[in-house]
Amino acid sequence: MHNESDDSIKVLAPTGMLGAGFPETTIDRGLELGADVISVDGGSTDSGPYYLGSSQPKTARAAVARDLRVLLRAAARADIPLIVGSCGTNGTDDGVDWVAGIVTEILADEGLDLRVARIYSEQDAGALKERLESGHIHTLPPLGELQPETLDSCTHIVGMMGHEPIVAALEAGAHVVLAGRATDTAVAAAYPLMKGMPTGPTWHASKIVECGGQCTSNPRSGGVLATIDAGGFTIEPLDPAASCTPILVAAHMLYETANPFQMREPDGTLDVREATYTALDDRTVRVEGSRFHVADQHTVKLEGARITGYETMSFTAIRDPHILANIEDWAGLLRVMVSRRVEQTLGLGEDKYAFDVRLYGYNAVLKDRDPAQCPPREVGVMLLVNAPDQETATAVAKVANPLMLHLPTADMDYLPSLAFATSPAEVERGPAYEFVLHHVVDSVTPTDMFRIEIEETVHHG
Repeated sequence: MHNESDDSIKVLAPTGMLGAGFPETTIDRGLELGADVISVDGGSTDSGPYYLGSSQPKTARAAVARDLRVLLRAAARADIPLIVGSCGTNGTDDGVDWVAGIVTEILADEGLDLRVARIYSEQDAGALKERLESGHIHTLPPLGELQPETLDSCTHIVGMMGHEPIVAALEAGAHVVLAGRATDTAVAAAYPLMKGMPTGPTWHASKIVECGGQCTSNPRSGGVLATIDAGGFTIEPLDPAASCTPILVAAHMLYETANPFQMREPDGTLDVREATYTALDDRTVRVEGSRFHVADQHTVKLEGARITGYETMSFTAIRDPHILANIEDWAGLLRVMVSRRVEQTLGLGEDKYAFDVRLYGYNAVLKDRDPAQCPPREVGVMLLVNAPDQETATAVAKVANPLMLHLPTADMDYLPSLAFATSPAEVERGPAYEFVLHHVVDSVTPTDMFRIEIEETVHHG
């Protein structure tokens, strides 16, 4: 590969998520600055359990293809590896194959000869039940003890890999590594660790660059370049007009961490309590003092999702000032009336379905955590019904339809007309999912739960 000296390693992180986009000029600049590897995260659980449960990507294929085309060209031009983690949003085997299919098309179209590795992270419920029975699966708060039937109920289960499977693929000669579910940091840490960079600075730098330009003064302008060496790391934006400051860099340890000074990885814990952040100039920051404590037992975190039912949604809007002045009473009346009408017309008790009424523009986001202080100007009312099958969910929503269109408050002597957002008012959302695994597995080896396939891809332009 490109780097001849291992005194330092430069990691180019182009964006926080593959498919989010970045200016192509920032990638060119990263290569000019001597990038040794390109690492990019391809997924997350941030958008909820649907993507894992259904094994579908969140990102548009065209957006992923655009970013991959730029990055594959750059990796080939500079003869450096490209690493993508959590492929297809969820990191399932389908997600890896989806991204690999796009890569194959681009390599053929561009006439690039790059060896591609796929790392699969999906887990078999039967094998996990054996590990559970032998005492090698442990619960993370706040969940309770894992039951075998919970594993069976999942439509998809993935293990969150650390850097080791990625290193194994690189050492086997891969130019492009397409990993299933991985920690965001492992994607950036793998190559520097393989090249002998110290664990503390490597893991800390990888945490800071995981979201591309989020640690800069202009997160929309592109990614960052981290240079890791024996004493620490430096970080700078790829956009010359953007800046990194000590506050912006240090603050990223607050992002998605339970403890801003420590972060657990499969093989240990990053400790930044003694880290120092120094501005080298008005746009570059130097970080030193990061430590990494190797764990006694390497563990792999499990993520799993299962179907909770089928959803139908309706959305109406209220501008009537009298209702808005009594919006909580109106919402309470709606809940009572929906339950009563459903039992009258469908013969369903409340144990046969569930529904939620959310008042957007009033308290839908924080509810009682941040109570409204005055009547709003208008409110959007979402009715979300969940039932064991789609037909029942839609039937409940249809029963609620007249109420969401004309329900008055108890003291009104006329029927108001509210405003549905769509026609038909009922929108069938299909299966709904929930996360049910928040557990770790004791690893036999750091790579034993993952399967690596390397293909020789040769194209002639």
